[in-house]
Amino acid sequence: MGLIEIENMEFYAYHGHFKEEQVVGNKFIVKIAIETDCSTAALSDNLKDALDYQKVYKIIKVEMEKKSFLLENICKRILDTLYAHFSSITKATIKVSKMNPPMGGQIGKVSITMSR
Repeated sequence: MGLIEIENMEFYAYHGHFKEEQVVGNKFIVKIAIETDCSTAALSDNLKDALDYQKVYKIIKVEMEKKSFLLENICKRILDTLYAHFSSITKATIKVSKMNPPMGGQIGKVSITMSR
């Protein structure tokens, strides 16, 4: 088994419960960790035998462009789409962080982490 991690993906998106968040937008940071069998790719040195993490990034980017009220919904959509595209995933964990959330105080970020 292997663990593929893509960290610090940065997106500007329009997610949030409040109307203003869906208009003004905010910066989001995403991290994904995917467990998969890497043994064939390790031997062949061929991308066709690997879980293509460029495709993983593109899937996440598309999902981040769709407005959501909750970070939980974003995480679920991303996991659903990844599992639909890659049968070789044995486990995936995603963390989506909203930077400087509008919560009435100085807060660096709020995050949701989900695994399947």
